Amino acid sequence: MRRPQGFERPVVPPAETPTDSAPPARKGAGIRRPVRPPAAQSFVRGSWPSRGAASTEPNTESFTEPITVQPASALPGPLASVSPLRPGSGASPAPTPPADTRSTKTQPADKPAAPLTPAGARLKLRAARRARKRYEREEVRRFTWRSRRRRNAWLASLGVTVVLAAFVVVGVYSPLMALRTIEVVGANRIPADKIQAALGDQLGTPLPLVDLAEVKKDLSEFTLIQSYVTESRPPATLVVRIVEREPVGALATGAGFDLVDAAGVVIQSSPERPAGYATIDARSGSGSAGFLAATAVIAALPESIRTGLDTVTAATKDDVTLTLVGGARVVWGSAEKSEYKAVVLAALIVSHPVGTVGEYDVSSPDSAVLR
Repeated sequence: MRRPQGFERPVVPPAETPTDSAPPARKGAGIRRPVRPPAAQSFVRGSWPSRGAASTEPNTESFTEPITVQPASALPGPLASVSPLRPGSGASPAPTPPADTRSTKTQPADKPAAPLTPAGARLKLRAARRARKRYEREEVRRFTWRSRRRRNAWLASLGVTVVLAAFVVVGVYSPLMALRTIEVVGANRIPADKIQAALGDQLGTPLPLVDLAEVKKDLSEFTLIQSYVTESRPPATLVVRIVEREPVGALATGAGFDLVDAAGVVIQSSPERPAGYATIDARSGSGSAGFLAATAVIAALPESIRTGLDTVTAATKDDVTLTLVGGARVVWGSAEKSEYKAVVLAALIVSHPVGTVGEYDVSSPDSAVLR
């Protein structure tokens, strides 16, 4: 059967074998792009048919290019894996990807589950029971940890309370804390042994159980004690700190003189006038307003003026008058601003000594008068 015109088989020349004398081929020089043969017509060198028109002239010359195929050993490294082309094929084969040299694990194919045997079921049941018991133990441990901590806190508090109670009981009722020594501090006019003898009934009593009301009753018998403070010094000592009354003047009586303090409490009685103390002339008695004003003025005077004071007269609280040794008089007035008046009087005595002035009037300290 005759082929249609234009579909003649192209003539393929034999492949050329490279000789040893040929120069080495460059990289990729031995491979040429194959020419795709026409599907429905052949082309003559120098003539191209128009699009869509079929050639009516016989094909006198076909154009083909020889393809030289080299062996794989002669090709460069990247092209060694390319498979050779078959003569006459119109398409180049796809290059073979390089083999992955890394070791890969093949995924096993899904296998059907093995049937559950009675022995396997018993093993799974025992494993589930162990897991359940382990979980229950952890839960019990988690919940009991809080209760143990709470119980430990209560036990610690109870232990501290018991220890404190035992310490208090031992300290209160133990004979080791019994009172054996009474120490008196601040006694000058009152003999200390008399105070210790008055408090002797407290000896042998545990130090925390000393009856302070009884101590106050025993010390109130001493009129010279103005105030006192007790101090417990473990294990067996009681310290009594007293403040004695401070005398300010003497009151004239039918039997002599009574040395009194600012409250009118008699500290000492003697037939003669006590040396170094002024005589207080209070017509209304030791508890009157004049007496209290006179003692307040004496307490405000500095020591230099108090030692030179002879007599203090106060009929009322507003007419206090002082008489200094040497005959000079001081008109004081009331007991108000006594500290300020004392400063003014001391300055006047320095500038005008006693004997040069007959009277110092400081009843109005801002405008003192000398007579």
